[in-house]
Amino acid sequence: MAESSNPLGFLGRHFEEVKEHWRKNFAFLDYYKKTLGWEKPPPKWIDADVEEFISSDRVYGPQLKALRESRKYAIAGAFLGAVHLGCISFKYSKSPHGVILATGFGALCGGVFGAEVAEHVKQLYKVDKQGANLRFLYWWEDKTKGSSQ
Repeated sequence: MAESSNPLGFLGRHFEEVKEHWRKNFAFLDYYKKTLGWEKPPPKWIDADVEEFISSDRVYGPQLKALRESRKYAIAGAFLGAVHLGCISFKYSKSPHGVILATGFGALCGGVFGAEVAEHVKQLYKVDKQGANLRFLYWWEDKTKGSSQ
C-alpha cells in the first residue's frame, strides 16, 4: 500500500534515493555556494593582500601561509621528476614522443611526491585547508566590497 502514496511507484522512490545519494556526495560544494554564486568575480589579489590577511587572522593566517609555502615543494618535485625521467628516457629510447610522455609523467609523479613531502614537513594534515582558503576568500570579498562602497 506504500506504493500508492507515490504516483511513480518503485521508479519514483529509486530516483529520489539516487538524488539524495548524490546530494550527500556533493555536499562539500555547499562550502563554495557563496564563492560560486558571485554575480561578478572579485578583483585579483596580489601577494601583499595575502600577507595582510596572514598578519590579520591569527587562526587561518598561519595555515594559509603554510599552504602557500607548500607549493614550492610540489613545484620542485615536479621539476626534479620531469628532468630525471625525461633524461633517462632520452638516454635509453631517443624517441621524441617517449621523451615528452616520460617528462610529463615525471613531472606529475614528482609534483605529487613533492606535495606529499610538504604535507608532512609543514604538518598540513593538521590544517583545515578548505577552511583557510575559504576564510581568505570571504575576507577578500569583504575587503573589496568595503572599499568599493
